[in-house]
Amino acid sequence: MSNPQDDNEISAVTPAQVARLAEHGIYASATELDPDAVNLALALVATLKGEATGALLTPELQQLTEQVRAKASFGFPRIDSDGVELSAFTIKLHGDEPRPVVIVPAGWTPFGWTIFAYLYLQLAQRGYHVLAYTPRGIGLTYPLLGGGYRDAFFTSGGTIDVAGPLDWMDGSTVIDHAMQYFAPNKIAFLGESYGSGISQLVAAKDPAARVEAVVAFSTWGNLATSLYDNGTRHLAAVDALVNFTGGPEERKFDPATRQLLADFRAGRNLDTVVDWGTERAPAEYAGDTNARNIPTFFSNTWHETLFPVNQVVEHFERLTVPKHLNLWIGDHAAPEGAGLSIPWSGPNLPVEEAFAWLDHHVLGASNGVPEWPAVNNQVMFTYRTATDPETGQNVITEPAVREPKSSWSEVTTSTEEWYLTSVGSDSRDGGLAGAAETGWKREFTAGELTDATAVDAIIATGQAEWKGNPKTYATDKFDRQHLAVWTTAPLDAATSGAARRIRGVPELTLTVRSTAESTTLVAYLFDVGPDDTARIITHEPLTLVDLTPGENRTTTWKLQAAGYDVAAGHRLMLVVNSKDKLYSDALTDSGADSSTTTVTSADGEAARLKLPLG
Repeated sequence: MSNPQDDNEISAVTPAQVARLAEHGIYASATELDPDAVNLALALVATLKGEATGALLTPELQQLTEQVRAKASFGFPRIDSDGVELSAFTIKLHGDEPRPVVIVPAGWTPFGWTIFAYLYLQLAQRGYHVLAYTPRGIGLTYPLLGGGYRDAFFTSGGTIDVAGPLDWMDGSTVIDHAMQYFAPNKIAFLGESYGSGISQLVAAKDPAARVEAVVAFSTWGNLATSLYDNGTRHLAAVDALVNFTGGPEERKFDPATRQLLADFRAGRNLDTVVDWGTERAPAEYAGDTNARNIPTFFSNTWHETLFPVNQVVEHFERLTVPKHLNLWIGDHAAPEGAGLSIPWSGPNLPVEEAFAWLDHHVLGASNGVPEWPAVNNQVMFTYRTATDPETGQNVITEPAVREPKSSWSEVTTSTEEWYLTSVGSDSRDGGLAGAAETGWKREFTAGELTDATAVDAIIATGQAEWKGNPKTYATDKFDRQHLAVWTTAPLDAATSGAARRIRGVPELTLTVRSTAESTTLVAYLFDVGPDDTARIITHEPLTLVDLTPGENRTTTWKLQAAGYDVAAGHRLMLVVNSKDKLYSDALTDSGADSSTTTVTSADGEAARLKLPLG
């Protein structure tokens, strides 16, 4: 069996490759899976199919496949959904005993259902039938020399509906197949990323209401606000997704979706884009989920760049079902990706806790899940690390602190207001102080990228965070010509030991004017150490339009939620610039080279940062 990525033979998986993937994750970039992760997945599939020409697996993996083969049969069906064939994989446990089935829609990956082959074996070991499938349109597609295309075996037909009504229909069709093939006593859905959104939507919309539990990793609540919020398009995220489907855009999407993508990129007809994204938002159907009482497990990250954390929290808050939310250090899929794909040297908590959720709600295990707190947040960068002398990278020696809460509302126990002032501890910058101050202004030239950025790269920066190596910023390199800065004095330790325990959603109020008719503001909150290097706590963009040049406008917006301890002696730094490579910006949209943005503090509406504490 050849590797459909490059038509080379699948190579034997080595323990060193598995160890490297455990350390670095399964993504090489936002638009590329690590070749070793792909090879491992395809080696597993080849072995399960009986097509491996030699021993491809490590002893541990080989033993796992043999254990599952002894108790189950494997299938590779094509499921017809109204004329569209969906590539699928099944594990059917032997015996007549009624068992539940876990259905796993693949994530948004060119390798479809194959990349989580290890997960399916783990589920079978726990007592579940398994049905995994690739959503329509997803998967590798190759142009042929004489014209036309061929699809990999794991690629599904049709064009990508982006978790729309056709995907809901497909999910129900897959349930029909599962009912006929397995005769299960219960049905659960588990998905990561794209598969998690589909899982929630199928659970809410299946006409027969047959889904009894959901696990949603790296998921979204509102697709519309994930793509476009505060007047700002999340361009880099959409570009990454479009480039990760497995084939050319003109083949992967139908004309209507290609037009919508073109409108999004051009910043036109955005009301249509919002309506399209809202239709695909599980939050829109929270009432259905509540009425069906579907236990739902969420696992996301603080620094999520594809589906920012606030919209997931807002959706979580609307649900009245049995529910659980874990928030972890890192970015999209960093905590759970490797745990779903490869053997783990120890328990991968994001995945193990999801298994426990299913075991209770689907298998009926008495395992303490009902007594879990509804929310369990990992506090950013509270892990302890040691430096690996060979790589120079940090290795986590003690895991980060987790804080259980009975509800999201308990995460924030108080708020503190920091007022922006004219002069801070650095003469170049403004200050953050406890008393309001008006009558000052700070100006910068808009239109340039600066060293104040949210991430170096989607997924990769967050993967490094998750593994103990958060990005550091040299604040003296922040070009004050193109941004504005406000800092506190060094903070004293509080009774908890930390100077500030930031917990929840910060909020920023500024008075702004511009020489242009529109301007983008990207706000970043940093933790600055005594050596003037910083780590990012949170950020969020905002674009203002229909400005009258030279006239003030006061605006308030929410930054993304954070769980962060600021150490004694450190300073808080608020930075505002006009451009981040993750987002659209007003100047690029207008075609202008530059403009001047002025931030000030108006009488009666002082510029301030409202900080949530816990």
